[in-house]
Amino acid sequence: MVKHDVKDLKLAPKGKKRIEWAETSMPVLREIRKRFEKEKPLAGKKMSACLHVTAETANLARTLKAGGADLVLVASNPLSTQDDVTASLVTDYGISVFAITGEDHKTYYDHIRAALKHDPVVTMDDGADLVSTLHQEYPEKCNQIFASMEETTTGVIRLRAMHKDGALQLPVYAVNDATTKYLFDNRYGTGQSTVDGIIRATDILLAGSTVVVAGYGWCGRGFATRCKGMGANVIVTEVDPIKAMEAAMDGFRVMPMLEATQYGDLFVTITGDINVLRKEHFENMKDGAIVANSGHFNVEIDIDSLQELAVEKHAQVRPLVDEYILPNGNKIFLLAEGRLINLAAAEGHPASVMDMSFATQALTTEFALKQKQPAGVYMVPREIEDYISTLKLKTMGIEIDELTEEQKEYLSSWEMGT
Repeated sequence: MVKHDVKDLKLAPKGKKRIEWAETSMPVLREIRKRFEKEKPLAGKKMSACLHVTAETANLARTLKAGGADLVLVASNPLSTQDDVTASLVTDYGISVFAITGEDHKTYYDHIRAALKHDPVVTMDDGADLVSTLHQEYPEKCNQIFASMEETTTGVIRLRAMHKDGALQLPVYAVNDATTKYLFDNRYGTGQSTVDGIIRATDILLAGSTVVVAGYGWCGRGFATRCKGMGANVIVTEVDPIKAMEAAMDGFRVMPMLEATQYGDLFVTITGDINVLRKEHFENMKDGAIVANSGHFNVEIDIDSLQELAVEKHAQVRPLVDEYILPNGNKIFLLAEGRLINLAAAEGHPASVMDMSFATQALTTEFALKQKQPAGVYMVPREIEDYISTLKLKTMGIEIDELTEEQKEYLSSWEMGT
């Protein structure tokens, strides 16, 4: 049996059913896996991936293995792992997995180190913890990395900061910035799964509630739109004037967070930045306010300040809900310890939308191995995105028009005017 550290291998039968169910909604990735099985474009290549270990991710792992990769998979978040899926990946598919739901900080990084000790030539990241640990603890291994793939906004921000500082020692493809990822995964996937996680954790009725959304990137606008569609009164807070104007023109109220705290019943951070909700915000919130995060890391909510401010804390008043009582008697409910609510309390994005994201991951991996680039952050080639979107439309039974030769000539010329 492959090396592993998972909760319980006896959970494998349940995990296999979950993986197979997800596969039914991932036809694009399934087609890529069929080709990979024949052509073996990743043959003999050691890979390490630090991702949310879910049923959808399992189908990406199967695809990479079908292509010939020698893969180690670890968790990118302690609360997002599906233990039955990890058991099945080890038992049924022979993929090395190091991930346990609720693993502590030490175990989390021990697992990341296990992935790096695998000596990969390709890495995949969901938040850049794998790449940052590589640079900090195993800098001598950077030269052997042919390429890395990064799937999150948070991770791309970190990697661009590393490159700007001259610290990045390998080429990274910003999969998150591919339109086949952020327009669908971030907007529709995060939008729906965040609503799902909050409702599962709290049983809150969104209709008639005031929801404050911190951040109007693609994830934030996806969530805000779905809340609005379910009858919520939505307030958006932003620091970017363009995004704030977009939110206003999309019909949302826009105001500073401190002002929004007097209205909000539910606060959700989706920014990728630190301490978006702070002491002064908690002090101004209404009694019974619910606070959650759907950004990658649990730094968007200043939990230390909330704990210092509270006179009492009641843990787990219901699963994944902690109650904090402030000096004025008001209660604030923190969901999932400030971690990704859509994965901690629900199952993450629907498989159908992850189909495109993981297809992009798989094909970008194949592309990246054809020639090594200098250290830097690179975009996914447009040809890959066109192929994936065309195939996805085909699986949905949708046909579109094609340009005529006359139209192609017109679009490539400058002579024809009014």
